[in-house]
Amino acid sequence: MPAVNRTIALLVAATLLAATPALAQDETPGDPDSVIETAPPGASDSEITARIRDIFAEIESLQHVEASVASGVVTLSGETQTADAAARAEAIAARINGVVTVENEIERDVSVTTRLTPAAGQAETFFRDVVRSLPLLSLALAAFAVIAAFGWLVSVWRWLWRHITPNAFIAELAASTFRGLFFILGAVAALSLLDATALLGAFLGAAGVIGLAVGFAVRDTIENYIASIMLSLRQPFRPNDHVVIDNKEGRVIRLTSRATILMTLDGNHLRIPNASVFKAVILNYTRNPERRFDFELGVDADDDPIAAIETGVAAIAALDFVLKDPPPIGFIKAVGDSNIVIFFAAWIDQRTADFAKSRSIALSAAKDALEDAGFALPEPIYRLRFDEKAPPILQDTSDAVATETKPQEKPEKRERAAASAQDVAPDTHLEEKVEEERREEPQGDLLSPSAPVE
Repeated sequence: MPAVNRTIALLVAATLLAATPALAQDETPGDPDSVIETAPPGASDSEITARIRDIFAEIESLQHVEASVASGVVTLSGETQTADAAARAEAIAARINGVVTVENEIERDVSVTTRLTPAAGQAETFFRDVVRSLPLLSLALAAFAVIAAFGWLVSVWRWLWRHITPNAFIAELAASTFRGLFFILGAVAALSLLDATALLGAFLGAAGVIGLAVGFAVRDTIENYIASIMLSLRQPFRPNDHVVIDNKEGRVIRLTSRATILMTLDGNHLRIPNASVFKAVILNYTRNPERRFDFELGVDADDDPIAAIETGVAAIAALDFVLKDPPPIGFIKAVGDSNIVIFFAAWIDQRTADFAKSRSIALSAAKDALEDAGFALPEPIYRLRFDEKAPPILQDTSDAVATETKPQEKPEKRERAAASAQDVAPDTHLEEKVEEERREEPQGDLLSPSAPVE
């Protein structure tokens, strides 16, 4: 039995020894965990040392690393410029067949000379490559210059863009877009010649991030810019129009790429951001030359309101500046405690009659006509009441006070000139100031007579 056992043990050992080369052949080349087969399994320390030194001699960063081996234990010494190089030396030594463990005693070389020498070599290599690439760089710059110059020359051709789009603002926007597009095409062509398209991708990515950040920072400016485009395409007013924009009243001077400029009725400049104008409720008094004015008058509660309406309407209709079609109107608006409120309205042509003057003269004419016809325009009446404990002097004068507070009959008015003869010509001073402003700065106005008006 002992002989049989020995025979079986020998067979197993022979099988294992035969399988070892096959296993080594099945390992994947380049696997960092695989064993470097440089010596037979029984390699001596001197053979391991020689193999490590030969490998380190072929690697520039490990040429100053020394290796010594004793009983399969590798001790590394010397200097490397980086910690990564020292770790790489340890990993290589550990893969040598027959190595039990590795003692890493490598130090980092921090001398100035050692650090500057590679940098100088890299700089020399860089400048040598630049000199070799000068013809290609010149060709790339020439391609960029030609393409960008062509885009610039076409973009400054004003006639072409005005022919494509009659709107000055859109023409300028299209020209700028065309110029920027050809600038980008020139950069792409130049980088393609230099085989540096990856740099263009990085640049465009960085530009996108920066553009997003800037967009958030100047979103109000961008909103005004877009609103300017919309307002120039569909214009809600013309130059010198009398408008009210969100309770801001004035005459339109111009529309710029950022704001709408008005001249207020007292002659001051008013700038409204275009984003606010685009979203605002706009009242345009100039679009329709015919305009209606209105006012209210009160007559005594004992008077006949229908007769008062007829009297007032007749007085208004007699004025020359009041339009006959549509005719003036009047109706009872409210019945108060001591009077009846009558509403009067009439139309005028703003091209020949001033609105404020016409309303003022019509109101005066209606008031005079009502008073001449015997209608009372009541004033406030106050009643004073005193109890029995009041002093006798107050009790005695209470009736006198009440009598004095009653409306007294007014004397007959003097004859006056007819209201129609009064001056109601429009005041053109503000319009002339606006036209003067527009003549002084003709550029930058986005209002165009050929653009559609909403």
